[in-house]
Amino acid sequence: MSLSQPRTLVIGDIHGGLKALYQILNRALVSDQDTLIFLGDYADGWSDVFGLMEWLIARKQSHGEKCIVLKGNHDDWCEKWLRTKLEDDYKRKHGAQSTYDSYAHVDDGTKLKHLDFIEKMKLYHTDNKNRLFVHAGFTSEYGPENEYTKSYLFNDRTLWEMAVGLCKTASADSPFFPKRLKLFNEIFIGHTPVTNYGNSEPMNIFNLWNLDTGAAFTGKLTIMDVDSKQYWQSDEVMSLYPNEIGRKRG
Repeated sequence: MSLSQPRTLVIGDIHGGLKALYQILNRALVSDQDTLIFLGDYADGWSDVFGLMEWLIARKQSHGEKCIVLKGNHDDWCEKWLRTKLEDDYKRKHGAQSTYDSYAHVDDGTKLKHLDFIEKMKLYHTDNKNRLFVHAGFTSEYGPENEYTKSYLFNDRTLWEMAVGLCKTASADSPFFPKRLKLFNEIFIGHTPVTNYGNSEPMNIFNLWNLDTGAAFTGKLTIMDVDSKQYWQSDEVMSLYPNEIGRKRG
């Protein structure tokens, strides 16, 4: 595909790694004509959470529907913290300390602007090629619009774990093949790091693509052309923040 043609590019979990985002945008030669779909989890991890949110707000304002920002579970946590001002020790163990620190000197008006931005993030996106983009997954056999508990869209791991468990034994044309995976031509998710499976690149099982390549931990940030499946990655994000620990598991 010519770089002069508009592309649709999907980006995995960033977790405050604004330096890594700059790298992949440059390496993919992203233009103003390209549509960017962010799969969520901008908060918690590296120290640029505030700066990353500012960048996303500016990009959304200037590019409108060419910038699609989905909500992740860490963004939901950040939203609740901005609203209540209550810090949480459990979430601190999962990277929230970097979020708290990055907003330490931010005025209340700007915090309210960020709160409004997170509140308005989409929970999922579908396009005209019957492709679904969602942070985590969904449990309803009728699709994400019928999800009874909307938080599953940024918390669910069963869609991915089901695909992983079936990949060596199931056939997509079997009558027993999971209905959820038949609803869309392709599904793009983040949330579960592929580094958990010993991978550093996007994983594809059936029609499901996982773009969380472990940027919050020891991995890289990934951007993928959803049509060609060409992708570009940052350096290991921890090398861009050498004096930080990212998301330390608690």
